[in-house]
Amino acid sequence: MAEALKVRDDSIHGGGNGGNGESAVASSFGRLTSIPRRWKQFYHDVRSEMAKVVWPTRQDVISLTGVVIVTVAFFGLFFLLTDSVFSRLETVVLNYFKH
Repeated sequence: MAEALKVRDDSIHGGGNGGNGESAVASSFGRLTSIPRRWKQFYHDVRSEMAKVVWPTRQDVISLTGVVIVTVAFFGLFFLLTDSVFSRLETVVLNYFKH
């Protein structure tokens, strides 16, 4: 993280060569050569974090899937019933004022 901030700070302030005579090309080359090391660190961090994840058991997944299916079915029927009632109510009201 500190390295990323340093690179960002150097690019904002036009630095990067540290005042020691290092050319911009050499500085850019140095950043390019650090890419594999940074990717390796990234993948190491990802693996480390994934090892800390507590995955649900098969039984948890099955039971929660059942809860989702029942909930979706309930709300589907609720909205079907509500839509039907309001549709018929609209038809009755429009026909009442039509005549």
